[in-house]
Amino acid sequence: MRIAIINYNMGNLRSVENALKRLSVDAYITSAPDKIMGADAVILPGVGAFADGMYNILSLGLADAIRQASASKPFLGICLGLQLLFEYSMESGKTEGLKIFKGSVEKIPAGVKVPHVGWNSIKITKTGPLFKGIEDGEHFYFVHSYHAVCRDISIVASITHYGVDIVSSIQKGNIFAFQFHPEKSSGSGLKILSNFCDLVMKGKK
Repeated sequence: MRIAIINYNMGNLRSVENALKRLSVDAYITSAPDKIMGADAVILPGVGAFADGMYNILSLGLADAIRQASASKPFLGICLGLQLLFEYSMESGKTEGLKIFKGSVEKIPAGVKVPHVGWNSIKITKTGPLFKGIEDGEHFYFVHSYHAVCRDISIVASITHYGVDIVSSIQKGNIFAFQFHPEKSSGSGLKILSNFCDLVMKGKK
């Protein structure tokens, strides 16, 4: 099993790679479309501004590879990697995303401290293989100022209350994505990553 971690110059690559190494998983960081498509599964991580992320993806010629990978193999988005899957973001003006899911990325409403940094609980709204062994109310680590607003609520897998209910994870078919950082969320986060790897292995049998 080989997992490609997409490098589009938007951070947290090594923390994801190190978390997978702790699970004894063969993972590699790459910006090459052919290596992305040659992997058994793909992770799109990311920290930072939506517009910068999309600019880098387009500049590196990665958009088609990301869309193809998300349509054909186990795919995991983390933080900005979740947000980029949507149609557009209102961060720094309207910026088009990868348009894999319908919806937008909006600023967390006023009334709470922004960015949302630290540990918060999730309410699981859709059971799935990546939440195996994860209890409702489990805490995970967040770092973000914007959140996804889904037009199709059937993809929402968990929500987190932070002034308003925020989509903290989504799932549809082979695509999974988290607003929080499983790679920085101690044992519970490693369990989610382990579940993802187990899913990949089952697909190879």
